[in-house]
Amino acid sequence: MTSLPRVVADGPLAESLQQLLQGKVELLPWDSASRAGGTPVDAVYTYGHPQVDGAMLDRLQGLKVISNYGVGVDHIDLAEAKARGIPVGNTPGILDGATADMAFTLLLAAARRLVEGDRYARSAGFTRYDPGYMLGVEVHGQTIGIVGLGRIGCQVAQRARGFNMRVLYCNRRERADASAFSATRASLDELLSESDFVVLTLPLSDETRGLIGREQLRRMKPSAILVNVARGPVVDTAALTEALQQRWIYGAAVDVTDPEPLPREHPLLAYNNLTIAPHLGSATQQTRQKMAEISVENLLRGLEGRELVHRVV
Repeated sequence: MTSLPRVVADGPLAESLQQLLQGKVELLPWDSASRAGGTPVDAVYTYGHPQVDGAMLDRLQGLKVISNYGVGVDHIDLAEAKARGIPVGNTPGILDGATADMAFTLLLAAARRLVEGDRYARSAGFTRYDPGYMLGVEVHGQTIGIVGLGRIGCQVAQRARGFNMRVLYCNRRERADASAFSATRASLDELLSESDFVVLTLPLSDETRGLIGREQLRRMKPSAILVNVARGPVVDTAALTEALQQRWIYGAAVDVTDPEPLPREHPLLAYNNLTIAPHLGSATQQTRQKMAEISVENLLRGLEGRELVHRVV
């Protein structure tokens, strides 16, 4: 009887993934990757964001592929994988719309104080309608600044057009198709100082880590809202805490944090001017199913020595 390929995976995996993998691979627990000279492993599957570094790859000799459930691969040392000839696959292009929807969900919720309003509407204190209570800020006709006009950023820009917003964007390079989104390129400083909503949709890298700190938050309008659907470390958590506590900006709405999750006693969790979600950017039934299918296809192709559907390195 032929043994199944052995795959180290962090979990627990979603039921849809387990069904796709059943009978095709043998899943090994993540901690098995910490033991040198243990059970031979054929592949690594990253479901959450576990760190995959050179030391781990040295322990897992003979890996054929690393497959990631999602687009972001900042938790995988790509240079180390490339040096060992290990292909790394991800799932781009299928979660852009869902993540852009989440960006606008957070933007609207923060602008209109939806979470705060929900708590009040459920409370014993809501006994009469007061038209002067809990005023938010308007979204339509305002200026949105998108930091990182990639696939997700472009989808955010499309949604902004539906709200008749002025669109600014900051990119390393100018996009030739930016006019299709009525988007104007600006420096980061210009974008921060002119935008009513600053939306972060850029990948995490050495260059973008801590990109939004005290200086950048100080440049924003006191009436502005920061939205982060990128990665938590793009924003300096201590600086954001100070900005919201001191009311340098109107508010923030984040789907990601640094660390993630925040410690339960972190002061940010008590601020009414922070809207926070537990990393739900691509969390729709349709998108997560597609992510499962493509990541498993990458995994199986890599195990067979075939080209991946989507290969990073």
